[in-house]
Amino acid sequence: MDIRAILMGLAFAVMWSSAFTSARIIVADAPPLMALALRFAISGALAVLIAFWMGQSWRLTRSQWRATIIFGICQNALYLGLNFVAMQRIEASLAAIIASSMPLLVGVAGWLFAGQRMSSLGVVGLIAGFCGVVIIMGARLNAGADLFGIGLCVLGVISLTVATMALRNASSGGNFMMVVGLQMLIGSAVLWPVGLALETIDVTLSTKLVLAFAYTTLIPGLAATLVWFWLVNRIGAVKAATFHFLNPFLGVAIAAAILSEGLGLTDIIGVIIITAGILAVQLSKQKVA
Repeated sequence: MDIRAILMGLAFAVMWSSAFTSARIIVADAPPLMALALRFAISGALAVLIAFWMGQSWRLTRSQWRATIIFGICQNALYLGLNFVAMQRIEASLAAIIASSMPLLVGVAGWLFAGQRMSSLGVVGLIAGFCGVVIIMGARLNAGADLFGIGLCVLGVISLTVATMALRNASSGGNFMMVVGLQMLIGSAVLWPVGLALETIDVTLSTKLVLAFAYTTLIPGLAATLVWFWLVNRIGAVKAATFHFLNPFLGVAIAAAILSEGLGLTDIIGVIIITAGILAVQLSKQKVA
């Protein structure tokens, strides 16, 4: 792995992890589902335009269309929709920690449902990672964390796991950027009627809200996707996924730095254990591959 790939992998991890902090700012001053629907409408339209500029076509294969629809509903509408609503009740750092368990859940799903081999290192990593999540969740619940908000995040990360497994089936046939744009537009189309039915348009317009919305639309929403596909094309999906081990630490650190969210010793220990677990799982995949 060359230095350019390492730097781009680090950039992707920072952008992905920062999305929880910007989302927390948005949902404090705007209805979460409608804000997310608008974000996807803008990001999706930009992604489709970029795809056309790259010479890609919306004429996807049947398997790509199926996976794109599943991903748009599970990742964008369900995972992010549930997380945006949840972050009205829980801190961004806790949402980031729960979402960071996705590589662990993908490892379990691949072993149970896709017949993927799991080495001893991978099994140890899975056990360690889930133990770290339990440690943090126990401490946060004892400190009064909202159980309903946590439940929404758990449902969201399960949806993200399903979406991730589905996206693997869409990785053949090209048109990657078009797939990304279309799944964002699908997510927007699903979220708009739900948001209009359940929420009222109550927005506290401020510079902070505008900056957070612009950031989450362009950076985690679009730039991180471009960087991710560049990284996968350069070093492969298995090696690129290794950078996910940074997400628990970065998600908590960014929330603490920008939102001044509390960070206790139990959180630090749990994050270290989760990080080590995710790294072990990703390294085990490289050995198996």
